Amino acid sequence: MTILGFDNSFDGFLTLVFESYRLRIVPDVIARAGENQSWLFSNLVFIPTEEEKADRVWRKIIEKTSKENADRIYRVFVSEVPESAKMIYEFIRLMNEKPYNIEADFSLPPVLAISKLHMKVAREADRIRMFTRFQKTAENSYFAAFSPQYNVLPLIIPHFSDRFADQDWIIYDLKRNYGFYSNIEETVRISFDKLPVNPVTGQLEEPYHDPDERQFQTLWRKYYESITIEPRRNYKLHRQMLPKRFWKYLPEKNCHGNNSQS
Repeated sequence: MTILGFDNSFDGFLTLVFESYRLRIVPDVIARAGENQSWLFSNLVFIPTEEEKADRVWRKIIEKTSKENADRIYRVFVSEVPESAKMIYEFIRLMNEKPYNIEADFSLPPVLAISKLHMKVAREADRIRMFTRFQKTAENSYFAAFSPQYNVLPLIIPHFSDRFADQDWIIYDLKRNYGFYSNIEETVRISFDKLPVNPVTGQLEEPYHDPDERQFQTLWRKYYESITIEPRRNYKLHRQMLPKRFWKYLPEKNCHGNNSQS
């Protein structure tokens, strides 16, 4: 069994693709750094990242398919779904073998698999953009936390950087223990060893809240309840549009830790 490993970065993966062609190695397994796996009677060959080689593969993907498809591949990669790296690798091999642009040929299993996973990742990113609720902190900045199904923070941060460019804020992924901090000058990736946040609701601990934050959340929930037309409630559609796993992060659904059942 042939196993090629990389440092879990996208450039690292693209470098691995380049080296597999140069060395004429078709890996049976592509291993991300940090994966807790072992393979009996197998040796892992680690491929170090080289930006120039990664750029050459990226340009080739755009040339053989399109920029839109290349971006789709990137979004699938950052999802961190375990099989995504091998899925993309198989797509690239087919891309080089076929004399036409394969990005819309859903009869090819890698193309169909990438399309399906991309739709899931894009849907999750859209939900995070829609359902992010900031809490005002005691330092007059804003904080939001959640645990997305896929690793979508890199996909949504440009939206918030543009929309809230005049404010200081943090958006944090509790599941993966990292986030982004933004101020007027820059947006940077951050991580905390100990975060004063309820891991279930994403709510900051009381001393870190602005004194009026709880009142604002209560007012927001009352407003939400006041505009609800009870006879027109459609619980099934409501759960389709707003999955229940997001409710615990929304003040209109969760006041002081109590989940609304509507």
